[in-house]
Amino acid sequence: MKTVSQVIMTLLVSILVVGCGTTKPSLINQPTALKQKSIVILYENDVHCEIDGYAQLRGLADAILKSDTSYVGIVSNGDYLQGALAGAISKGQYIVDIMKNVGYDAITLGNHEFDYGTPRMVELLPQIGVPVVSTNFSEYGATTPMYPPYVIKQYGNKRIAFVGTTTPETLRSESYSFFDKTGKQLYDLHTSQVYQLVQQAADKARAEGADYVVVLSHLGESGSEEGVTSLGLVSATRGINAVLDGHTHAVIPGNYVANLDGQQVPVSQTGTQFANIGKLWISPNGAFVTSLVKNADIPYSNARVAASTDSIKAILNQVTSREVATVAFDLPVKDANSVWIVRKEEAPMGNLVADAFRSKMKAQIGLINGGGLRNDIKAGRINYGNAVSVQPFDNRVCMIEATGQQIMDMLVKCTANCPGLDGSFPQVSGMKYTIHTASHTVTDVQVENASGQYEPLELAKKYTIATTDYYENGGFYYVLKDCRLVEPGEQLSRDVLADYLEKDLKGVVGDEYRTVQGRITIVND
Repeated sequence: MKTVSQVIMTLLVSILVVGCGTTKPSLINQPTALKQKSIVILYENDVHCEIDGYAQLRGLADAILKSDTSYVGIVSNGDYLQGALAGAISKGQYIVDIMKNVGYDAITLGNHEFDYGTPRMVELLPQIGVPVVSTNFSEYGATTPMYPPYVIKQYGNKRIAFVGTTTPETLRSESYSFFDKTGKQLYDLHTSQVYQLVQQAADKARAEGADYVVVLSHLGESGSEEGVTSLGLVSATRGINAVLDGHTHAVIPGNYVANLDGQQVPVSQTGTQFANIGKLWISPNGAFVTSLVKNADIPYSNARVAASTDSIKAILNQVTSREVATVAFDLPVKDANSVWIVRKEEAPMGNLVADAFRSKMKAQIGLINGGGLRNDIKAGRINYGNAVSVQPFDNRVCMIEATGQQIMDMLVKCTANCPGLDGSFPQVSGMKYTIHTASHTVTDVQVENASGQYEPLELAKKYTIATTDYYENGGFYYVLKDCRLVEPGEQLSRDVLADYLEKDLKGVVGDEYRTVQGRITIVND
């Protein structure tokens, strides 16, 4: 039976990865350099309130420290405050209560840290008791960021600067945290200066004596309408040793990208919800290697962190255990490979929620963006907590009026990335449409009439749509922002879903939701 030290050494050996996860990591013999103390930085991104993983994260750090093979640090690349039950119920407080026990060295801001509004984020983050780093988040018009752009930490005789940066997509997706109700801008993420600000921080940190620079990035590798990505960051900068990334939920052990000097810089991302924990290994002679460790394979847990998560789960159970329905099959938001179904094609979960909205508001069309559907419902009993986990955001269901032209514009815009993923992908009720992925067009749009028959969409006609109030704060790329508000929202989307399950469906999810219903057709032409 292996000793703790032997297990740790197995985890710590250099894992060589080439490309964006296309080559599986392979273990190699312990290099000579590991006989001296190396540095290991454990990292996570896009946890989205999956609270069970924190005890394993700290437990792995404890085990490495106990083995005395490496100095150890822990960092977060953003999106921890929102995304599931624990965050939604407490507006982020329960997540902060757990994270302050983990012992982070530095954290940065994801777009979902802004979900409860900037004042709430500013209230919560100091409670974690660790440095928050951000090069590009500032008050509007300010020349200095609201948080330090970097922090320097000492590991043995080496000093590492952690530099933070956040996707400027947040200005659009969480616009309510950056603009007041009159449209006046209050905060900024400096879209055109992201790379420059990171470079300035890296240069300044080097001048202060940092031996290495590691970027805690929440930019993602692709799909940014603003054109700002982690890969672009590396290509536009020099003097950065590694980019630990987030935002796009990609599983990337290590993608090596050439910087301005032609040096290969690893970019890594762990996926989401603690599927993996990232491990940046820095040898005594300055070699940088990133790899991923499956959370399920980690045999360690920290008792203090586990106690905090267990107490919070007990509280959540009391609040959310009310049963609202049963279901004989799974209702997933991701496929078996953890790819978001709801962000690229019709999904039974999308049909269910869109139906709930439409039924609640008695509208002609129900509409929910795929990015608003966050967690699966498993076969068995469905409680109120499941409804919260599916719809964890504090959005209210409302009814708007849109012309057929506005609806068509929205469909074209929000399906343009298909078959790629897009959080604005429209899951619908009372409507059918066809996506053409090669030409990026939408055809055969039909709307259900009062008799239950489908009729072609008329561009000049007005239709009522039940959706969330996110439509006016960045949802659907603002295409529906100017639609007339017919009925303001009073009930949170999660409560609308729970009521639909319990009352409209009379507590049983029928077989019509077992599979897709032909509402969205995708053709490759």
